[in-house]
Amino acid sequence: MLQIQAFSFNPFQENTYLITNEQKLCWIVDPGMYDEKETKFLFDYISNNALVPQSIINTHTHIDHIFGVNAVMGQYNIPFGINEKDLPVLNAAVASAMMFGLSFSNTPQPTFFIGDKDTLQLGDDTLEVRFTPGHSPGSVVFYYAPGNWVIGGDVLFSGSIGRTDLPGGNFDTLIQSIKTQLLPLPEETTVYSGHGPSTTIGNEKQYNPFLV
Repeated sequence: MLQIQAFSFNPFQENTYLITNEQKLCWIVDPGMYDEKETKFLFDYISNNALVPQSIINTHTHIDHIFGVNAVMGQYNIPFGINEKDLPVLNAAVASAMMFGLSFSNTPQPTFFIGDKDTLQLGDDTLEVRFTPGHSPGSVVFYYAPGNWVIGGDVLFSGSIGRTDLPGGNFDTLIQSIKTQLLPLPEETTVYSGHGPSTTIGNEKQYNPFLV
């Protein structure tokens, strides 16, 4: 059974996740560590728990979700995967950081692509990939049915939805993604978002002002 550990990093308070199996293999999702202190915190957690990182898998590539990718790739020599449609967003990362007055000068490049309906295997456990564009052109979510959870990136938040005013964003596309790829999941499914607290599909169906 896969387990999740959440961390909040960088000025945007982005949620980075570790997905770990019983053999202590792990995926690192959306590594957002901005400085050496945050990087050390994550690496110490991995070391102290004897985890063995296998790959980086990103829900999307806005700057706050990739700050720590280079550090992770350098530390563990593991691959970095994104959806190919998010390449324009990734390649605009340096300019995006400058716009926010943040330091970022070396854009990581993916070593594999994550496609719609792909399955990602960690030992005996499988994540289902669902394509959810709208916040960014290549946004994906990672669904784990046995654990009743989904890592949703910046697609769906507790009481809100992702921004659609950034390059490549589209409000109608995002709403369609949520309604076709997330809301059909069981209502008890926990949604681990890219920012803020977790929520459930049932809660968002009932209370999210963008969806009711």
